[in-house]
Amino acid sequence: MTSTSSTSAPAVDERPLAGLRVLDIATFIAAPFCGATLAEFGAEVIKVEQPEVGDPLRYWGTQTECGDSLVWLSEARNKKSVTLDLRTEQGKRIFRQLVAKSDVVLENFRPGTLEKWGLGYDALAEINPGLVMLRVSAYGQTGPYKDRPGYARIAHAFSGLSHLAREPGGKPVMPGSTSLADYFSGLYGAVGVMMALRSREKTGRGQSIDIGLYESIFRIMDELVPSYGRSGFVRQPMGADTVNIVPHSHYQAKDGKWVAVACSSDRMFERLAATMGSPELATDERYRTMRERDKRRDELNAKVGEWVASMPAAEVLERCEANEMACGLLYDIADIFEDPQYKERGNIKTMQDSRVGTYHAPNVIPRLSATPGHLDTLGPALGAHNAEVYGELLAMTAADLASLRSAKVI
Repeated sequence: MTSTSSTSAPAVDERPLAGLRVLDIATFIAAPFCGATLAEFGAEVIKVEQPEVGDPLRYWGTQTECGDSLVWLSEARNKKSVTLDLRTEQGKRIFRQLVAKSDVVLENFRPGTLEKWGLGYDALAEINPGLVMLRVSAYGQTGPYKDRPGYARIAHAFSGLSHLAREPGGKPVMPGSTSLADYFSGLYGAVGVMMALRSREKTGRGQSIDIGLYESIFRIMDELVPSYGRSGFVRQPMGADTVNIVPHSHYQAKDGKWVAVACSSDRMFERLAATMGSPELATDERYRTMRERDKRRDELNAKVGEWVASMPAAEVLERCEANEMACGLLYDIADIFEDPQYKERGNIKTMQDSRVGTYHAPNVIPRLSATPGHLDTLGPALGAHNAEVYGELLAMTAADLASLRSAKVI
């Protein structure tokens, strides 16, 4: 499988993580997303999958003609795929050999599973004292719930996010992406890996990193924790609105399109009032400060909603932009593909892949000015790199590989 684009990739040694070797034995998205992020910036990420079936993410979502899903092709980017059954003694022995030559292991088994197989962090650290291991699970490695299964949807519920994702009195909805907790946990995982590697530079010792899926969402819930801790305030669903900030919502324009208006300060409200042709609102004692506006949320939302509904969305945006008022259309993916900002920033990467032809993927972030990351290849075919990885790292011969395949170890 090969993937190319019109923009040539930088030499691998220009990327900040060149020379770092990562073993990704996780499944689905959270820990593997950490691996994809590291791979974009030069790490050699070896995806270790179950023989014959591979990572379940290959079959999750929209399938393609090559047998792998669209999400697999995007989220297993830049990785090498090998097959290995970690439940067999031969598989464990081979994995330990790989660990001895690697820097990082990414895993998301239920707590205790690797220990049961003799592959827990302490056992692997005896082989490689500098090893860094990222461990992502539903509830973390400790606590009364540590053995419970869970996915991102459960993390959204447990973290308090799903409770808020609805109109008042309505049914809780899925907050945009069903995998939000996975992606955030992967990002926190990447940060944790880099900090652990930085510590290893000083001490020579590796360490494990423990993340519960729910924790990555719980950490970003604004003032939910200090507000309840201080006054016992339990935030309730507010639909498109935001607690304490008014007007800060979505409003429907005359042509049916929706506009987001962000009015997060008194100064911004002055701009909005002027844009609406009602500058007196900004000096009216009922609306002059955020505290007063919050007391009259429904009343003020109605005024803004009436103004937005009086004209097409494009005119709302034009007037707001003229007064440096923060606003924007609620985009669907078709809008995103056509938008000049996305095009100028190169946020969508067009790839040519030998298995699926033209493929569009979200491009690499963040942008590093001197050592940028790059999307080189889409998610690989199952076991595509068995010969390369086992041959080069472990000096296995073709006969060795054939024997392991026959025994269903790889």
